[in-house]
Amino acid sequence: MTDASGGIDPVTLEILRNQLESVAEEMGQTLIRGAYSPNIKERRDCSTALFDADGRMVAQAEHIPVHLGAMPAAVAAVRERDPQPGDVFVLNDPFTGGTHLPDVTMVSPIAPDRNGAESEDGDGEIVGYAVSRAHHADVGGMTPGSMPAGAEEIYQEGLRLPPTRLVAGGEPRTEVRSLVLANVRNPDERRADLRAQQAANERAEKRLADLFDDHGRETVLAGFDAVIDYSRERLTDEIAALPDGTYEATDVLEGDGVTDEDVEIAVAVTIDGESIDVDFSGTAAQVAGNLNAPLTVATSAVYFVVRCLTDPEIPPNHGCYEPVRVSAPEGSLLNPNAPAAVVGGNVETSQRVTDVVFTALAEAAPDRVPAQGQGTMNNLTIGARDGSFAYYETIGGGFGARAERDGMDGVQVGMTNTLNTPVESLETEYPLRVERYALREGSGGRGRHRGGEGLERSVTVETPATVSLLTERRRHAPKGVAGGEDGATGENLIDGEAVPAKTTVDVDAGTTVTVRTPGGGGHGDPEEREE
Repeated sequence: MTDASGGIDPVTLEILRNQLESVAEEMGQTLIRGAYSPNIKERRDCSTALFDADGRMVAQAEHIPVHLGAMPAAVAAVRERDPQPGDVFVLNDPFTGGTHLPDVTMVSPIAPDRNGAESEDGDGEIVGYAVSRAHHADVGGMTPGSMPAGAEEIYQEGLRLPPTRLVAGGEPRTEVRSLVLANVRNPDERRADLRAQQAANERAEKRLADLFDDHGRETVLAGFDAVIDYSRERLTDEIAALPDGTYEATDVLEGDGVTDEDVEIAVAVTIDGESIDVDFSGTAAQVAGNLNAPLTVATSAVYFVVRCLTDPEIPPNHGCYEPVRVSAPEGSLLNPNAPAAVVGGNVETSQRVTDVVFTALAEAAPDRVPAQGQGTMNNLTIGARDGSFAYYETIGGGFGARAERDGMDGVQVGMTNTLNTPVESLETEYPLRVERYALREGSGGRGRHRGGEGLERSVTVETPATVSLLTERRRHAPKGVAGGEDGATGENLIDGEAVPAKTTVDVDAGTTVTVRTPGGGGHGDPEEREE
């Protein structure tokens, strides 16, 4: 309960914290169960969160790291559009609150109207926002699956939606939904996935109304502030325990899809007392291809690293992010100007940002930083130009070895947290046949602790289709640390012939696409390994 000063006692705070996180988790389960596309219902390529009326994240489900740190920008963009109770906004514009076009975000004002939840004038008061973000398997553009390797402007990547009312005051805007569905492949699947997102947001409002009934409106809203303050205090204590100083590092991307020239990412991380400043000055200018990443994406990657190096048990909300500042020059790779192509920035550049910030902070926290993992999502998209199907998957690889244990084999690393598509589901849903799915033995770097093994996945396409690959670590291997050896680089093959890391190609029926993912780097002298 609240005390005379408006504070919340520790027991009530813990109860509310868990209940608010449960709201976000239940939103996620509603979305996953209601979705039609395997990318959401099987791979769980989606995220959900609860925000307060000021646009601060209160609770999030532990889903996709690259989604969550960028969600506040989506809520901020919606709040500028004068949201009203009963509205539902949809957006995907990377330059107005989104990440890349396939990630469609739905934002709903929450205004429970039961048991004291109304304002004095009788109108429902907005007390927060429900947010869901899901990777839709196609949002239009120049190739099926909307992940074209050679895109040079955002218009080629798909339908671009600034914050737009899908529902206004409780009334569906059918013309908006029709406009969206007319510009995507497989509109029936897109329609169902949008409905699942809307159901997830509606669940948040119902559950928050239940909490108002149980605890009282005043206590729950005070709990929003309390859980944010709690997380901030815990994170600042963790930062204060790290040595002050400025730590620098650089790394590269292997081309931008237009050229194969390396693209540099440079960072300077300054720890000063209870705050962290992350400056990407020195990073390359925005590129012609689609590896550009909105600043929100880079910020998500930084938040992820900070959580990994502090205490990951700190409740994830606005309080965790407040002590961390991220900047990049306007017009750079990590803060591009429209109409830059960005679809690969969300999935590949974010991974390299994670690597370079980990590397920079290795001096400050050497025992907490692992060797480099695979450093790529290995994006594979296969679809028909007639819109009959669009398959998208990120493929796991090697996790970097740690100071006290081996790296994990065949897992998603860094900025994605998805599952794989089960073979049975993949072959049932799509005209595809899985020929091989196995660990790449020996691909993890040797060390006192071995890097995780990569994967090999071979898929035969049973109908003419378009294949797009957006991958990394095909030239530059994941680095080992403390004397550990590098992990193996990855490789992409079409009918046994090597193809570039980033490519889009039309293929005939019977073509086999093989993706061999990188292994993780090793940690420590291999001669010290205990077998």
